[in-house]
Amino acid sequence: MTSSPAPLTRSLFVFSILYGGMVCMAGVLGVKQVALGPLAVEAGIFAFLLLVIISSAVSELHGQKTATALVRLGFVPLLVSAALIHIVIALPYDPGMYPPAVDAFPIVVGQGSRMMLAGLISYGTSQTLNVFIFSRLAGGEGRLVWLRGMVASVVSQIVDTLLFITISFYGERPIMDLMVGQMITKVLLSIILVPPLISAAVALGRRLDR
Repeated sequence: MTSSPAPLTRSLFVFSILYGGMVCMAGVLGVKQVALGPLAVEAGIFAFLLLVIISSAVSELHGQKTATALVRLGFVPLLVSAALIHIVIALPYDPGMYPPAVDAFPIVVGQGSRMMLAGLISYGTSQTLNVFIFSRLAGGEGRLVWLRGMVASVVSQIVDTLLFITISFYGERPIMDLMVGQMITKVLLSIILVPPLISAAVALGRRLDR
């Protein structure tokens, strides 16, 4: 573990670019609900899991402080992309634009202020918690990366779901069924996908920094 942010190595450069892209993609992909057998989940979870994996890999390779800084810097592309989306939606559309896309575009990329606030709060809280848990479970030794990544992801996904759904929908619709279904799916995906992917990300980072 390092006590100060790490210098910009090749792995940190690559992971930072990918992290910024996934922060923006998570909201866009979240518009679609996907069916995974009997379970349903918003598709943004796949980008969000990559955020968990990247931040944990950065924590393993460069320390908790650097990973936490990465999470905080993630607010920059998140806020800039949200501002650009609102500007583009407000601008008049070209009369020659494909007609179905005129009405579909604001539905696909637009978000209400309440949902946007929910996304900001749940992102910052859950990602920071993920890095904290992953780092603390190391106990000063970088062992069992896959297990630490899985545990940290499961906890952070539960917190993310609780915050996002409560802030977005409380008082507007029943939220318990929606929350439980999303939580179960996200936990299962964390158990299945995170261990191999975080091990691969850490191995890739070490190879990039050779």
